[in-house]
Amino acid sequence: MNGADLLCETLLADGIDICFANPGTSEMHFVAALDRQPRMRCILGLFEGVVTGAADGYARMADKPAATLLHLGPGLANGLANLHNARRARSPIVNVVGDHAVDHLPFDAPLTSDIESLAKPMSHWVGRAETADGIGQRTQEAIRAARSAPGHISTLILHADAAWTETRASVPTPSAPPSPAAPDGARIAAAARALALGRNTTILASGRALREEELALLDRIASRTGARLMAQQSNGRMHRGAGRVSVDRVPYVIDKALAAFRETEQVVLVGARTPVGFFAYPGKPSSMLPEGCVVLDLTDEGADLSAAIRALADEVGISGIAPRLGVRHRPPVPQGKLTPDAIAAVLAHHMPPDSIVCDESVSSGRDFFNVTHGAEPHDFLQLTGGAIGIGLPLAAGAAIACPDRKVVVLQADGSGMYTVQALWTHARERLDICTIVFSNRRYQILLGELANVGAGAPGRNASRMLDLDDPAIDWVSLAQSMGVEAARAETVETFEDLLKIAFSRPGPFLIEAAI
Repeated sequence: MNGADLLCETLLADGIDICFANPGTSEMHFVAALDRQPRMRCILGLFEGVVTGAADGYARMADKPAATLLHLGPGLANGLANLHNARRARSPIVNVVGDHAVDHLPFDAPLTSDIESLAKPMSHWVGRAETADGIGQRTQEAIRAARSAPGHISTLILHADAAWTETRASVPTPSAPPSPAAPDGARIAAAARALALGRNTTILASGRALREEELALLDRIASRTGARLMAQQSNGRMHRGAGRVSVDRVPYVIDKALAAFRETEQVVLVGARTPVGFFAYPGKPSSMLPEGCVVLDLTDEGADLSAAIRALADEVGISGIAPRLGVRHRPPVPQGKLTPDAIAAVLAHHMPPDSIVCDESVSSGRDFFNVTHGAEPHDFLQLTGGAIGIGLPLAAGAAIACPDRKVVVLQADGSGMYTVQALWTHARERLDICTIVFSNRRYQILLGELANVGAGAPGRNASRMLDLDDPAIDWVSLAQSMGVEAARAETVETFEDLLKIAFSRPGPFLIEAAI
C-alpha cells in the first residue's frame, strides 16, 4: 500500500469512518485511497466552511471525531471560521490538509503557503506527514490529540509524495482515547465550602455539564445549597425539554446580563467560562460580574467534568433531593402574521421527540429558548464562537451522526448565505433536516448593535450594508435549485401546515419564514 492507504487504515482502526471533504490535486492519492475503503463514508461539501462546520456538528452529536479533507492552505483558510466555532464548542476534529510534494515546495508554486501559521490559531495540534513510512504514527498522534478532553482540533499536513509513495509500515495498534484527568479534590472541597456559606451564588455550567444526567445532579446541588443554576450563553450541546432540568442561559444583551448577575456574590464554574460581554460597548463593563464577586473553577479544562460533578454532589450531600424536571407545555399559538414568537410557539407544539435543534437564528430566534423549555426532549446546538455560517453545515453533521433523529435548523437569512452550499449536501445525502429560514431580509442584529454602540441611526450607506432586500433573496428557489424541497410561509397558519409536512416524512425540507 502507499502512504495514503496507511492514513485511511489508521483512521479506520481508531474508529474514524466519516470524512467530510473538498479535495484538490494534491490530495488525489488520498481520494483514491478513500475510494478503496468501503467502510469510510465520504461526504462532499461544496465549500470548505461546509466541510468544517459539518465535522463540528458530527462531533457534537457522535462524541467522537470525523476527518476533514481540505486542499492546501487556501482550502484550510476557507474552513477556519467554522473551525473557530468548533474549537469554542470543544469538538474533536482531525483535519487532513494536503500540501505539495516536499521537493516541489522550494519552487513556490501559486498555491504554496504557510499552512502551519494558518492552522495554529484554530488547532490544538499541528503536524506534518512528510514520509509514507511515518504517516501512520503521525495520524495516530493527531487522533489522540483530538480525543483529548474536552475535545480538541488536530491538523495533519499531508505531503503529496508521502501519500503516493509505497510503504511497508504497519498500521499502528489502535489505542484507547486518552482518559481525562481526575478532578482536583481541593477544588471540589473549595466549591462545596463556598456553596455552604449561604451567599448569593450562581452555578454556571457548560460542556458535558449540560447533559441530562449531569444537569440533574447540578440541579440537586443547587436545591441543597440555595444556589442558582444557569448555562453559559453559548454552548456546544445541551439536553432540554420536558422531563429534563430546565435552565436559563446568560443573556446575550449586555444590560440584561448585568442585571442577571447584579446581586451575585460568587460563581462556581462547571465547564463554563466567566461571563463577559460578546463585544465591548462604550461606557459598559466587559465582565458581567459585579466587583468583588468570587469566582471558583470546579476543574481544569482537561479534567473529567462528570466525575467532578459527582464528587461535588457527594461533598455537598444531595441524598433525598430530587431534580426539578420540566413538564410538557404547549404555549398558545397566535394566528395571522408570522413572527419569531409565533414560530417558537408552533415549534413547541410540533417538534418531534428526541429531535436535534441547530440554532443560528441570531436575533430573530432569541426567544425560542424560553418558549421551548416544555417542548419534547431535544438536543440544542448553538453558534458557539460567533463566526456566522454554522447553522446549515452543523445540521448536516448532526444528521449524519444521528440518522434516526429529525434535525431542525433555525437559520437567519444573512448568516445562512455564508454557507448556503450546505443545502446541496442535505439533498445529496438525503438528510432528515427541516430548515427554517428567518427571512427578514436584513442583518437585524447589526441594526441593533449600531444603536447599542452609540453610532446613531443608519443612513443610506449604513442601510445598504445592513439590508438584504435589493435584490431580495429567494430562499425557495435557492433550495430547490440544490435539490431541497421548499416553500414560503407568510402566516402562522401556513407555517404550521408546512411544518407538519416537513415533520411527517424524512428528508430535507426548507421553509422560508417571512417575518
